[in-house]
Amino acid sequence: MIPFMPRVEPAPILVVDDDPKIVALVKAYLERERYRVITAGDGRAAIRAIEETPPRLVVLDLMLPEVDGLAVIRRTRAMGDVPILVLSARGSTGDRVEGLTLGADDYLPKPFSPAELVARVRTILRRVERESPDQPPDVRYRSGDLDVDVARFEVRVGGREVSLSVLELRLLTALLAADGRILSRDQLLDAIHGVGEAEVTDRSIDVYVKRLREKLGDDPATPRYIATVRGAGYRSVGPVELVGPAT
Repeated sequence: MIPFMPRVEPAPILVVDDDPKIVALVKAYLERERYRVITAGDGRAAIRAIEETPPRLVVLDLMLPEVDGLAVIRRTRAMGDVPILVLSARGSTGDRVEGLTLGADDYLPKPFSPAELVARVRTILRRVERESPDQPPDVRYRSGDLDVDVARFEVRVGGREVSLSVLELRLLTALLAADGRILSRDQLLDAIHGVGEAEVTDRSIDVYVKRLREKLGDDPATPRYIATVRGAGYRSVGPVELVGPAT
């Protein structure tokens, strides 16, 4: 007799906004696509929901009562790499970059099309599934005091372990694998997201590189690991040693 295996439902999507009408609208559109949805009306409730039931994705308004959206992003990032889609009434390019810098995966200005929101949620979740390191390459890279064990998802700087997201690891690995060759922003986007991700702009790479540099302790003025080539892209600094299969 084949033992009964209970069906495991995917984690819910958490929708956070202090406007009940927006919450109801987004919830209805996501549930129409058969996503499971939980909601929160303020930042404190959002953090509590994230801690109690780690979500599959967070749709987050930045302007929240109790605790603002920035604090929610920081708490979410402290717990792991749950993807975040930021909603904001401020739609300038500067605000978009700020949202990405804080750790968001995408940014949608208000007012927004519910259909576009669903499309972006679908794209983010596809990306996360594709980035899931089921069988990463069994290689290690060394560059100065930087040691990257791709298979074990371990990155060390001077012996100090550095925690990177999957996206950041793929970005760093692409640069190290190029061994000093310049990679354009488009090439780096293809490396970390896959070819043809129209929703992601090439300037997003600047934000991702900034995050990666901060985690590695790399000063862009005197880079040790990642150098900017003005008008061309980025490259790794110094000789890169491919150690081969991780040991």
